[in-house]
Amino acid sequence: MTKIPGVRPPDLSELTRAQDRITFLYLERSVIHRDSNAITATDERGTVHIPAASLGALLLGPGTTASHAAMTLLAESGSTAVWVGERGVRYYAHGRSLARSSRLLLAQAELVTNQSSRLRVARQMYAMRFPGEDTSGLTMQQLRGREGARVRRTYREQAALHGIAWEKRRYDPDDFTSGDPVNQALSAATTALYGIVHAVVVALGCSPGLGFVHTGHVRSFVFDIADLYKADYAIPCAFETAAAGYSDIGAETRRAMRDRFRDGHLLERCSSDIHNLLLPAEPDEATADLGPDVVRLWDGGTRTVAGGTSWGDEVDW
Repeated sequence: MTKIPGVRPPDLSELTRAQDRITFLYLERSVIHRDSNAITATDERGTVHIPAASLGALLLGPGTTASHAAMTLLAESGSTAVWVGERGVRYYAHGRSLARSSRLLLAQAELVTNQSSRLRVARQMYAMRFPGEDTSGLTMQQLRGREGARVRRTYREQAALHGIAWEKRRYDPDDFTSGDPVNQALSAATTALYGIVHAVVVALGCSPGLGFVHTGHVRSFVFDIADLYKADYAIPCAFETAAAGYSDIGAETRRAMRDRFRDGHLLERCSSDIHNLLLPAEPDEATADLGPDVVRLWDGGTRTVAGGTSWGDEVDW
C-alpha cells in the first residue's frame, strides 16, 4: 500500500482533554501555517509555535492569513477556528465545533423545547443578574420587569458617573447615526459583545438560534448569553467612550470593547456559564473529555444502541 505523505494525524488517545487545553487563543496580523504537529503564527517579530493538540479554539482576527495545512491540523487535533473582528468584536464564520460530543447541543434542544425546563433556564439566567434573590416563583413578565428596571438604573448610574444627559435608550437598527453619541456607543458596544459571545457559542457546539428568553432569531441564544454581561461590559464602556467626545464614536467604542476583552476572562466566564445553564449536573464535562468518536443509534424513548453495527439479523421481516 502506498504510504500517505505528510505527518501522521494524532490518535484520539493522544489528544489533550478539553479541560486541559488553552481554551481560546486570539491571533491577528499574522500568517498561520503548520510545522509538523504545531500551528505557527508569523509576523514581523518572528514565528511562534503553538501545539495544536493543546488548543481549544483559535480566534482569527484581522490581518490573518491561514493555510490549508493549518486548518487541516486544527481539524485533526479536535480544535476549531473562528473568524472574528478585533478581539472578537465581530463574529464572521467558524469551522467545526470544539466539541466532539453533541451533549451540550442535545441538552440545549431538550431544555428549550419543554415549557417547564425552558422557564427554569430562563429564570436561572435572570437569577444570575440578581445574586442572592429568589426568582424561582416569578413569571416571565415579572422577570422582564425586574430586568428592565435594573438596566434603566444602570443607565442612570453611568450617566451620572460620566456627566451625560440621559433620556432613554433610542436607536434605529437601520440608521446607526440617527442616535445621539451615547446611544450610538451603546449600539456599538452591544454589537461587539454579541460577536465574542457568538464565537464561544459556536466553539462549544451549541445552536445560536435556540434561545430561552429570546426567540425567533438565528442568534437568540447569543442574545440570551450576552445579556448576562451587558451591565458589566457594554453599558459602562459605552458611557465612558461617549463622555470622551470622540468624533467616530462607533470605531472608538469597538476598540474600547476590544481592550476590555483582552484579558480573556469573559471567554472563560461565558464558556462556564453556558455549561452551568445547559448541563448543571455536570458543568464543564459536556465537552471536557474528547474521548473517542462515538456514534450511537436511537432505539426509541431514551434508549440507544451501538452504531457501526449490522442489525439486520435481529429484525423479523
